[in-house]
Amino acid sequence: MRRGHRPSQPQGNRPRFWGRHAVFAALANPARTPRKLWGTREALAPLDLPPVLPVVYADVADLGRLVPADAPHQGLVLEVDPLEDVWLGDLLESGANDQRPLIILDQVTDPHNVGAVLRSAAAFDALGIVTQDRHAPPESGALARSASGALEVVPWVRVVNLARALDEIAEASFWRIGLTGTAQQTLAEAMGEARIALVLGAEGEGMRQNTEAHCDELAKLPISPKVESLNISNAAAIALYAVATR
Repeated sequence: MRRGHRPSQPQGNRPRFWGRHAVFAALANPARTPRKLWGTREALAPLDLPPVLPVVYADVADLGRLVPADAPHQGLVLEVDPLEDVWLGDLLESGANDQRPLIILDQVTDPHNVGAVLRSAAAFDALGIVTQDRHAPPESGALARSASGALEVVPWVRVVNLARALDEIAEASFWRIGLTGTAQQTLAEAMGEARIALVLGAEGEGMRQNTEAHCDELAKLPISPKVESLNISNAAAIALYAVATR
């Protein structure tokens, strides 16, 4: 069976997560391999940790040196292996019998935005997100922090060629709607009753022309002319709500 597109090469070094939500979610994810945990005695006390996980007790100043400056670590830092790659074909097959929406991000590189989109995807029970492997952020502490645990529960597919992936998504009976402020119709007018794949481009540049060409419809959110555009994570959350309540 053709399983679909996947990354051309693995991600790099082990990321370090910080903060209670990101660390707790990573430890609770059976698909995640934790490698080393640093924490204050107060933060570590309530945790039921696997006996094979190396644990280092540290003070707040020591933890601050393990993460970017001013990162809100809340007394916990966890080093992990990146998650195993997800095949697009497997993701599409897992949602074959439901109406869960899919999110496709076209060259969105800000880890805070991708993390926030993952959080919205979890909140509205999206099937998963799809990005390119070379034009999307790797797993990182900043991304995991923004995702607030959603990195561990929302499947994330990285593909080599987004246009080919969009073709495969269409073959799985998804209606591909690209969100752009220049569209003539609103998202509500474009949705219909089909399974929805929402396509969003990078903030500022928007979707590339070839990505737009692989959408079935282009649509906009009915925002006031007082605002030129929305942050991509806000737009994704509003669009997911619209799909959930149509």
